Amino acid sequence: MGSDVNLGSVNEGHKGDIEVVTGITAGSGVSLVANVFPEHLAFLELSFVLGQTTATVRTKKELDADILVETGGQLYYSLVCDDIDKFANKRMLQLNDLNDNAPVFTKELYDTTISEILAVNTEVFRVQAIDLDISLDNKRVSYSMLPPSPEDFLLTEAGAVTVARRLNYNSQKRYTFSVRAEDVGGLFDEATVVINIEDVDNLNPYFHHNLYRAAIPENESGPFHRITPGAIAAQDGDTGINETLVYRITEVSPPKYAERFTMDSSSGVVLVSTAIDREELDSALITVSIEASQADDPSKAAHSVVLVTVEDVNDNAPAFSLHAVSATIEENSPVGALVVMATVADADQGGFVGNLSIVPESAPFSVTSDGAVRVKDSAALDRESHGSFIFQVPLPIESDPPNRVATMNVNVTLLDQNDNSPNFTKAIYIVRVTGEQTEGMLLVQVKAEDSDEGQNGEITYSLDVGNKDGYFSINDKSGEITLKKPILMEDKLLEFSLFVTARDGGIVSRSSFAQVNIFAPGDFKPQFTQKTYSGTIEEEQSAGVVILKVQFRTLGLEVPPTLQVVTETDKFAISSDGIFTSTTTLDYDESPQNYSVGISISDGVTTDQAVVEVQVTDVNDNKPEFVSGAITTSVLEDVGVGDNVTAVPARDKDHGFNGDIRYSLEGGKGKFSIDPESGMVRVAAPLDRESDPEFSLLVVARDQGQPAMSASATLQVLVADVNDNVPEFPRTEFRVDVSENASVGTVLLTLSAADPDEGPNGSVTYSILMQSPSSTPAAFELDSSTGALRLAQTLDFSVAKAYRVTVEAVDGGAPALAGNSTVVIRVVDVNNNPPEFIPDRYDVAVLENLPSGAAIVTLDVTDRDEDGFSNGHFILTSDTFDINTKGVVFLRNNVTLDRETRNTYLLQVTAVDQPASGLSATAELKVTVLDYNDNSPQFGAFPDPLLVSEGHYSDAAPGEVYTFRVTDDDDGPNGEVTLSFASPEPLFTLREDGTLLVVGPLDREGRDSYDIVILASDRGTPQRENFTTIRLSVGDVNDNAPEFGAERYSKSILVKEAKEGDLVLRLLARDSDAGDNSLITYSFSAGGHPFLSMNSETGAVTLASDLASVTKDTTITLMAMAKDHGLPPLNSTASVVINLRTSSLVEGVSFASSSYNFTLTENRPEGAAVGVVTAYPGNDLYTINYTLVTRTHMFSIDAHGAIVANKALDKESQEWYILEVEAIDNRVPPTSATTMVSVQVEDVNEDPRFVSDSYTAKIFSIAFYKSPVVYVQATDPDLGDQGKLLYSLPVASPYFDVDSSSGLLYVVSAEALAGQSAGVEVRATDPGGLYATARVKVEVQGSVSSNVVVISLNQAANVVENKIPEVESALGRVIGWTVEVIGVSNTNGGTSISRTSRQEPKTYVSFIAMDGVDVISSEDVKKKLQSEADAVKAELEMLFGKGLQYAVEEEASVQTSDVAVVALGVLLGISMLALIVIVVLSIVKFRRMRKHLEDPHREKFEIDRQSEGFAVGGHGRTDSRGKPEMKDAQPKETGGRQEEARARQQRPPGTERR
Repeated sequence: MGSDVNLGSVNEGHKGDIEVVTGITAGSGVSLVANVFPEHLAFLELSFVLGQTTATVRTKKELDADILVETGGQLYYSLVCDDIDKFANKRMLQLNDLNDNAPVFTKELYDTTISEILAVNTEVFRVQAIDLDISLDNKRVSYSMLPPSPEDFLLTEAGAVTVARRLNYNSQKRYTFSVRAEDVGGLFDEATVVINIEDVDNLNPYFHHNLYRAAIPENESGPFHRITPGAIAAQDGDTGINETLVYRITEVSPPKYAERFTMDSSSGVVLVSTAIDREELDSALITVSIEASQADDPSKAAHSVVLVTVEDVNDNAPAFSLHAVSATIEENSPVGALVVMATVADADQGGFVGNLSIVPESAPFSVTSDGAVRVKDSAALDRESHGSFIFQVPLPIESDPPNRVATMNVNVTLLDQNDNSPNFTKAIYIVRVTGEQTEGMLLVQVKAEDSDEGQNGEITYSLDVGNKDGYFSINDKSGEITLKKPILMEDKLLEFSLFVTARDGGIVSRSSFAQVNIFAPGDFKPQFTQKTYSGTIEEEQSAGVVILKVQFRTLGLEVPPTLQVVTETDKFAISSDGIFTSTTTLDYDESPQNYSVGISISDGVTTDQAVVEVQVTDVNDNKPEFVSGAITTSVLEDVGVGDNVTAVPARDKDHGFNGDIRYSLEGGKGKFSIDPESGMVRVAAPLDRESDPEFSLLVVARDQGQPAMSASATLQVLVADVNDNVPEFPRTEFRVDVSENASVGTVLLTLSAADPDEGPNGSVTYSILMQSPSSTPAAFELDSSTGALRLAQTLDFSVAKAYRVTVEAVDGGAPALAGNSTVVIRVVDVNNNPPEFIPDRYDVAVLENLPSGAAIVTLDVTDRDEDGFSNGHFILTSDTFDINTKGVVFLRNNVTLDRETRNTYLLQVTAVDQPASGLSATAELKVTVLDYNDNSPQFGAFPDPLLVSEGHYSDAAPGEVYTFRVTDDDDGPNGEVTLSFASPEPLFTLREDGTLLVVGPLDREGRDSYDIVILASDRGTPQRENFTTIRLSVGDVNDNAPEFGAERYSKSILVKEAKEGDLVLRLLARDSDAGDNSLITYSFSAGGHPFLSMNSETGAVTLASDLASVTKDTTITLMAMAKDHGLPPLNSTASVVINLRTSSLVEGVSFASSSYNFTLTENRPEGAAVGVVTAYPGNDLYTINYTLVTRTHMFSIDAHGAIVANKALDKESQEWYILEVEAIDNRVPPTSATTMVSVQVEDVNEDPRFVSDSYTAKIFSIAFYKSPVVYVQATDPDLGDQGKLLYSLPVASPYFDVDSSSGLLYVVSAEALAGQSAGVEVRATDPGGLYATARVKVEVQGSVSSNVVVISLNQAANVVENKIPEVESALGRVIGWTVEVIGVSNTNGGTSISRTSRQEPKTYVSFIAMDGVDVISSEDVKKKLQSEADAVKAELEMLFGKGLQYAVEEEASVQTSDVAVVALGVLLGISMLALIVIVVLSIVKFRRMRKHLEDPHREKFEIDRQSEGFAVGGHGRTDSRGKPEMKDAQPKETGGRQEEARARQQRPPGTERR
């Protein structure tokens, strides 16, 4: 084996053989033992068999050099032979370190807070990552920031985070970034850094806006009603400190309003203390200059300007033009229909502006702000419920006296519409006819009711289907059905199903139908429906249990038959209606279990017999019983899964399934199970006493009877302890520090290991297994019972800096279990190294506005001792600066800097590492004070107001007004000032030197003064500003000539009445200039006239002499001049015309008639004469010229007054034209007159036209009589009676007919056309005999009517009809299929309810559902509706409101109680067929369409909803060539579906679509 051996080196991670040992003496043993470091053996194992001469040392797991920190990656072990010497052969193996560990940060998050004025290059903190690799190269770590990285910080490779540039709290309050630690091999870790910035008071306040605009109504005080761009507010520039601000008003312009405004010093709210009269203002704006300063430092202030606008107020009350108004509208008028206009007059500017309302609010009308009263709730406009509505429209009440109120009363009367179909009092009438028949005998009277009035409510009756043999007739007025001829009776039941139609007298009539079933039975015998009946009954039931109902037939018997039990009469009985019951209690065990009971039926003449087979069944009446109700047992905690615990048996006295017991288990947390048949309880999962020492289980025994019976018993299972827990220390490694001068016996820490076992298994003793590095004697000792670890020898830091002690805890179990832990003891050094500044000289620059207490730099000090500089302190002697224990130099409290007083400080700082007898170092600190923008610009004195002359200024030729002198005490950019306007001033500009220039035209006559706010701003940061308001007065220039009031003055004088000095007329001119520039002198420019003279100052024209020499009419025309006194003077002229009349002053133009009426037939060609108007000039000296004032594009007039038409006229487009004709003479000045001309266009009969020449439609072959096929519509351009069209078939058809008034093509009988196509020609004829024709192609296919679903709603039919598209969408959203409503009716096979009934309305909605091209079966749709009932109701409530009730209806059944259960098998088949027909007829009841301008009547049976075909309604279409166009009717959101929705909206209430 040799002696000590160095085995060389291997890479860590090695697995396999380490060495092969040879030369072992045969029979000798070899063992692997520790060599100083026992933990190294965890990597190794020895492979050796006694008797062999070789042994192999190999690895148990991969070698890891990083764990062998204490040995530098060297692995130690020894091999010992069991000879006499037992010599240890030591081995050492060097493990080469591989880079297999990534660096790991000591923290996932580094978080700190620093001041915003922390100096550049100051270290904030250091991040640290540890690499567990053992070699220096592999564990070397470099640090970097991950993008995006902040530019304000740097990260050194050593992990120091430093400030890279100045910080600003207002710009960024928090920095969050990621850092990476990476080793040489590229392995890395990442951590997050969060740096919070702390604000410092170093910025001035600022207003949110430099200029505010505010408004307040005149005659009102208090706060402004409106402030833009926001509320007046300022805040401290240091947003994190947000020092309290004080507000005040510094100036008001004009100054006379200064006392009208106040400003709250704390909130900044500006109030108008005394109301202002807008009319007394000299300008539209009042300028209020405001200031906000810091409460602790008034020199830190901000300024702004508020421009106040005083607004006009509304002081005139509105009023209605009418106090009461009446209106009539049709019932069911649509929402939004105009009812009446409530016109409101208001003398204030802008008229009445406000909201109107209707009282009461329940009225179904609304009113808009323009006074339009419109329909709000169409459904409430039901004449049958409310014939009229009376309501009021009040104006808003004035809040101030005299509190005037205006109200308009409105009375709305509803006109009747034919919106109610006749409703039969019954849906089905049943009549029985006996052999005693007489011709004309009354069989039954049907009755229908219609809530409409007048002819809309008049009902006529007709027999439409079922009277093919002619046995019956009906009175069209009374509805009485009589026997027209006797019915031939047979030995079978004859049934006649008649369909009666009730039609009202509306223009577009409405109808409904009822079914009358007439039975004519012949000779018939009573009989059972089957020979053997079966039933069951449970034992022990009381007498009277119904076992079954026996079915029999008795149709036609006058006297009810007799039914009786023939055998077993003491045990069973049967009633007259076939109810078979027991008469005594039956016992399954002691009596027969089966009975055959004979029964009979007889009418007194004939008898029929049958047998009822009765089976008696057993019942479960005993429950299981346990031997014991409570059982307790125990089991070891290490018992195996599946082992038995105990059996818990039970027994049941019943037999069969009733006595068959099954066991189940409750509780136990899944740890136990039970055999369901034997009741054996087993372990189902491993047990642990320490977690669950006992379990309480409930065993349930249940038999298999119906209903099942059960019993239960409790089972208590106790778990016994096993020593299965190793003593466990709370940590795998403990760390403790001890000073190298600590005394022997010092307790370092007390260890404790926990063992959850109980008794001896849980008792623990402690011992030391190993100490590393080792010492003799041992440096530590461990108390075996208490676990106290004590110092056994004094320590020396120079000998060992740390110890690793392995401790063991052993329990008292058999066998015993042990647990280990490690204690790392670090020896603490003492202070012996002085501190060092890095660097030892600092240069710092700070702003002069540095706040008191603000930090300026952090000094970096290191100490090579164990504790570094953690207990050190600093010494700084200065009245201005101080330093804290962290090395942060700061400005003392209550001290400020002033650059102008002192701009440099040279300081000395001493660092001492201990509070007493410490070592020290010294550093030098130079502080330079920088300038800060703390002075606002100041305006110098300037004239008030500034003067400038009006004129045409421009950018090219500006006018200089004044040069402002503005100063700023700051230095550099902080003292550089620029001027600007607070708001845009398009007429003015400012030069860089502060000169105010005029660059736009100034007109004193338009505006004589300007108020301008000038803003002075420096270029500092933050910028400081100041405002001033200047008044600019505009001087006058003679730039306006005098203006006469008229271009021409005229006067007529009667010569015989004139005398010298009479005032003829007065001229008046005005000059907009001021002063001498506006003084005017009047004169005649051409020397005047001998008859006239003019006053040069007043402009009065008078007669200069009498007019005796004037013998005929004479006109004098002169030119007058008005000249101002400006330099140079300006003038203007006007003509003066004086008419000298010798006889009369009266003359002028007039028409022979004040109005003219002409007629003209329509379609006359261009130039057709209309009529002639005549006017007279009043003097033969003058002529007349005619002019058409209106309708000049339609008519013209010549010089003689003849009016002609410029184009052909159409009465249907416009019947009346009103023209205005003007006649003008050639006088100077001319005179004129006007007359009104009415032109009526007379009608000429024109041909009607169909909307389309061809239509296509598809129907079912089973379509009943008068089932709608398609609406064909023609239009007639004529008006009045000429526009009324009648529809007819020029060739009679046995299959179809057409409604003469509506154009509805309907079915007569289509059964013979199944699978075929038929063509029908329809004609529309007007009263003049002119007509048009259209052709309809009808395809007839089979029916899928069984897939129709019917639901009922507690809503009126017309309300549902108006919301069909919404109903389809609501149902479709819930059931997930496309829904097509094909019918709305207020009958479904039961008694219908008229609209006048007090019962709740009930409407039936028929529809089909589609999935793509497939029709969904009605059963699937019903199941979906029932499963989603709540969702369906919620959707429908959104349409119709709360309180809605709906139900899925089954097919209506024939009420045949009179003739109930005695029909033959054939009769049952016929009845089922009749039931199907009734359902189909209820489903395919159609609605008629409302007339409209385009194409409202093209609804039809559209069967090809793909190949299966079913009636859902559709449109006939033609293509661009007029040919029929067949379109697939798949449900889509566009195309057909949209047209379908439009068609529904156009249907009149009460009609249906199938």
